[in-house]
Amino acid sequence: MKLEEFIENCEKQGLHLNEHQIKQFCDYAALLKEWNEKMNLTAIVEFEEVLDKHFYDSLLPAFTNQIQGHLCDVGSGAGFPSIPLKIAYPDLAITILEPLGKRVKFLEEVKNQLHLANVNCINERAEDYASKHRESFDIVTARAVANLNILSELCIPLVKKDGYFLAMKGANGVQESEDAKQAISTLGCVLERTETRTLNDGSSRINLVYKKIKATPVGYPRMFAKIKKNPL
Repeated sequence: MKLEEFIENCEKQGLHLNEHQIKQFCDYAALLKEWNEKMNLTAIVEFEEVLDKHFYDSLLPAFTNQIQGHLCDVGSGAGFPSIPLKIAYPDLAITILEPLGKRVKFLEEVKNQLHLANVNCINERAEDYASKHRESFDIVTARAVANLNILSELCIPLVKKDGYFLAMKGANGVQESEDAKQAISTLGCVLERTETRTLNDGSSRINLVYKKIKATPVGYPRMFAKIKKNPL
């Protein structure tokens, strides 16, 4: 996807990017390529691929959902989807949870170079952070982190009642949703809708939108070893 296509496609979805925001996306892509030479951030570094498979992909949930308030991004890696969403919606408050310290260092550099306000990068695992910050966020996102029956226990305890968990999945998203029904219900959410999109290269994206309808039971999340060994 060329830059002009990226801007035009966002415009078609109701998202107008000004010159400052476009520069931020370009600077972000340059930082991603530069830092990827020093550490493993992503296999995708060519500008046009980054625009499609990282930036546009990260923005997909915003085209059909209200992205506002305080968003927590679990296992953000190189900053997806939270940093593109922050660039597109500057008033959004962002907390990024990333267990690898070197990636947090990269995210801090992105935050500083792009002059992003109200972005908090935390070097901590989601299950540990949730023990101190339960039900604190309007939206919790996770993109390509883990299978949904594991991922849901890491994310849903962080979501406020009446808030949303956005699970960003590939082509297996519908099957994962089926397999995770019990976990989702136990943790206090319901599936509100399934959104299917296609990227420029024809690859499928399944975004699952879950609404938190009741508090997560106090025993969750468990330690990660228990979650992985015995998913809900």
